[in-house]
Amino acid sequence: MPTGIENYEDKMVKSIKAMESELATVRVGRANPRVLDKITIDYYGTETPLNQVANISVPEAKLLQIQPWEANTLKAIEKAIQASDLGINPTNDGKVIRLLFPELTEDRRKTLTKDVKKLGDDCKIAIRNVRREAMDAFKKDEKKSDITEDDLKRLEDLIQKATDKQIAEVDKVVDAKNKEIMSL
Repeated sequence: MPTGIENYEDKMVKSIKAMESELATVRVGRANPRVLDKITIDYYGTETPLNQVANISVPEAKLLQIQPWEANTLKAIEKAIQASDLGINPTNDGKVIRLLFPELTEDRRKTLTKDVKKLGDDCKIAIRNVRREAMDAFKKDEKKSDITEDDLKRLEDLIQKATDKQIAEVDKVVDAKNKEIMSL
């Protein structure tokens, strides 16, 4: 049979992986180097990710330490962090930059849970778009007589089950992240 659902399932899984990667950058009160993943600096005329120009460590639960490999990049790193949506003021001692993560307020936690829910909803939409793409491809194959009407029904049923499974996974990931945000 020319049409299978494996490549569509792979696309759905990739949507979830992209959402999980995005969720990892959400700040939850503990120091996590992944919150700096989106920050880039101008490094000799090229926008370069922060983790490629500095060593990022977590010496304490609420502290990130950024030690650039070249001292002349300290100011650029500091500016990039201040310009980001991180909401933390860096402290620069001339050798390293420290980011102290304050406790999240209740309002900020609620806002973050809404953001996480929106990321989950966007991922569900992407998964449903993959399902629609698969259904359209299956119907085209049936019109061209590449597959039978029974095959079409079976494939539609399989892609729907795959969609339901992946959407349940999105809900599980979003719930876990929200619990992490709301726990003190």
